[in-house]
Amino acid sequence: MSASAAPAGWPDGVGRVILDEAPSTMAEAAARAGEAPGPLWIMARRQTAGRGRRGRAWADPPGNLAATLLTPAPETERAALMSFVAALALFDACAEVTGRPEAFALKWPNDVLLHGGKLAGILLETVAPAHLAIGIGVNLRHAPEPATLDPGAVAPVSLAEGLGAEVGPEAFLTPLARAFEARARSFATYGFAPIRTAWLDRAARKGETVTARTGSHEVTGRFETLDDAGRLILATPAGRQAIAAAEVFFAGGEAHAARG
Repeated sequence: MSASAAPAGWPDGVGRVILDEAPSTMAEAAARAGEAPGPLWIMARRQTAGRGRRGRAWADPPGNLAATLLTPAPETERAALMSFVAALALFDACAEVTGRPEAFALKWPNDVLLHGGKLAGILLETVAPAHLAIGIGVNLRHAPEPATLDPGAVAPVSLAEGLGAEVGPEAFLTPLARAFEARARSFATYGFAPIRTAWLDRAARKGETVTARTGSHEVTGRFETLDDAGRLILATPAGRQAIAAAEVFFAGGEAHAARG
């Protein structure tokens, strides 16, 4: 383990811990919640038991980013909106390290796509005492094998494969931390409105037909917008419907997302 000196460009007042190995950075964040007074980024060069949303395994070969931000939790109604803050920060970091913002898009509510393939995912969990853990995985060098994914999941892609960009996890962590700090400061100062606008400007398949599926219900409609609670608004034959949590599938190319 190392709590090394922060590199150039690292945001002031934000902690940084680099682990050679950990079961998961989310588990490490939960273990440290009682001792972290302010924001703390935890990165592992190797995870042995990484996981994604709904308990799914998260493949994490060496060279990819596995990191969690442990931060004091905002009030309950704002905590879930932090997934949009994190997604925008990820987009910003990807654009910065590649110089290719047009190659990336955001999938509701918090996946980052590269040329339509899944590049990154985000997992939010509340941890005691009153902290929020924001887990982030980015396929920098390797993408999971398609056979390891759930049926219908969007095809994964890596930054190296998709753009030929060779970026190491520690090098990526600094622009990510800096971008998150800027987006979080905007959220704290101005609320969700500018975050919502920025997210919609980068949204994948906006204006197109998507299908939102829960365990027992399915809604198909045109992806119209987000409301001020971050819900997906679909225009359907039965009228506009607000989707708070679902598996989302794209017409002509399915993809998966769930509210964190």
